[in-house]
Amino acid sequence: MSGLERRSGARPLLAAIAGIAAALALGNWQLDRAAQKREAQARFEAMAAQPPITVTGTGIAASDVDLRRVQARGVFDPRHAVYIDNRIHHGVPGYEVVMPLQLEGGERYVLVNRGWVARTADRAQLPRVATAPDTVTVRGIAMVPRKRTLELSDHVMEGAIWQNLTIERYREARPLGIQPFLIRQDNEVGDGLVREWEAPDFGIDKHYGYAFQWFALAGTILVFYAVTRYRRKREP
Repeated sequence: MSGLERRSGARPLLAAIAGIAAALALGNWQLDRAAQKREAQARFEAMAAQPPITVTGTGIAASDVDLRRVQARGVFDPRHAVYIDNRIHHGVPGYEVVMPLQLEGGERYVLVNRGWVARTADRAQLPRVATAPDTVTVRGIAMVPRKRTLELSDHVMEGAIWQNLTIERYREARPLGIQPFLIRQDNEVGDGLVREWEAPDFGIDKHYGYAFQWFALAGTILVFYAVTRYRRKREP
């Protein structure tokens, strides 16, 4: 066999080794991401069992309470409520009602996702939401609402009906001093809103799925190289 033939025969081997190594590395990286997400989920479950943090008018960093159980006392201000559109509950279209709560003893507010309400037959008419005029206690999970990767259009706000909510977007639209997070309320106060919240999705299964795909690709490259090599050896 000439040197040229040896070099040309080594190229597929080197390409196969490089492809397998890259696929295995990416698969292991996805497994590592899944392990990190499992740890985050374990921390969330542990924090959920701890006593709630009390939210007051003092400024709080979002990172200090994100995904923690919290409680707050104050008065709801329905004038600045927003209705997050395209929320489906058991096949029924509706809104999630987000309303600022003026915290007791100060001028600062915290946004509260009070729950789900069905859309009215006339989209121009917002559903009626019962709101206590006096001081209430809200309990739930502190969360930082994030912009969707894909929004239905560039026209994301139509009066009180919004396609999506972020703290920055709310601050630009409403003249209120708000905490940098939102409380997803889960205590019942007899207002008729639905609060059947899903647990936060940490995406662990997604990373396992990606890892499987990368490992499968590594196996495919190996099989393809072996079959191709075997056929070439059998050629006269």
